[in-house]
Amino acid sequence: MAITGSSMLSCLGDLDDTFAALLAGRSGVSPLRAGDPVKLNVRNAYSIDDADTAPEGGLRLAGRWLAHCVREALADAGVDPAERRVAVIVGTGMREHRAVEQWHADGAELRLAQTHFTEAVRSVAPAVTEVHTLANACAASGYALALAADLLALDEADAVVVAGCDTMTESMLTMIGRVGSTVTDTVRPFDADRGGVLLGEGAAAVVVEPVADGQSPIGLLRGVGVACDAHHETAPDRAGIVATMHDAHRRAGVVPDEIGLVLAHGTATALNDPTEAAALLETFGPDGPPVTGIKGAIGHTSGGAALMSVLVALRAMRDGVVPPVTGLRTPIAEAEKLNLVHGRPLPARPRLAQVNAFGFGGVNAVMIVEACHA
Repeated sequence: MAITGSSMLSCLGDLDDTFAALLAGRSGVSPLRAGDPVKLNVRNAYSIDDADTAPEGGLRLAGRWLAHCVREALADAGVDPAERRVAVIVGTGMREHRAVEQWHADGAELRLAQTHFTEAVRSVAPAVTEVHTLANACAASGYALALAADLLALDEADAVVVAGCDTMTESMLTMIGRVGSTVTDTVRPFDADRGGVLLGEGAAAVVVEPVADGQSPIGLLRGVGVACDAHHETAPDRAGIVATMHDAHRRAGVVPDEIGLVLAHGTATALNDPTEAAALLETFGPDGPPVTGIKGAIGHTSGGAALMSVLVALRAMRDGVVPPVTGLRTPIAEAEKLNLVHGRPLPARPRLAQVNAFGFGGVNAVMIVEACHA
């Protein structure tokens, strides 16, 4: 499947701005603006500047970012939903839960339909055939990519817009502030001094189509492995992650030695980082591909995390440079044998990249994307 258009919005800006910041090792962390830092036990987050502005055109916050990215991705791909069958699948962790919190606390206007994303999508693309909101934790936009591939393979659509979006919510901030033993100031994936995860927010979208003559795609979606191992409510399972990686390789028709880059899930939590490191070592061995991750720069963007990592992987392969893991100084013992990129960018031009995304309950998605080098 060809990825023919894209758009992204993070705390660091659009994809160009975000990738430049990643190469510079710059973090978008800032003081928390959503909720009371003392009550939540969270001081910092990776917020977008307009997070507390009034809704425009009736759209709530996440929906506004989503609409922007859907419109930009369609324009980038040159796809007109009025002329072709275009479906939209939106992956999210919390949908518009921030708007629900504001409705409950302040009486802010909210309609039930706004908690899904059909209105937001149709505000910029009214002719799309269908809109699905998929709430599937931190692997949501990875699952959305898998479903998009199925729709295209079954000839249920001519093109699919795959998107992911989430905003800051006090409920998720409360959870983060209670699970750690210390207050985290910044995200340090795979670092010995990591203190845990912090939330990010934003949106991303791509247009996926069957490969056709005359295209100039951003990259190719080779395959997506998905699973729900249900090992534990929150703790990741190495065996479940490895199985999902193998599923992705099988669907993509590749073997581990062909993967030239890994975008790790890398949440900087006590359990995820050593578990993911062990799964990567089991799959690739100690001489595996370069491994990087983006949450040290933009936080954990929940439903959009998988898709944002896909876009960074494609940009890295196109530009021939892999950004370092922002915040990583001393790798944890479990990751010492990984080829972690840290300290400075790595010149490299791989052909295939693997992107990991793992959610609570063992909801895992692993994506294999191919570069389209000039």
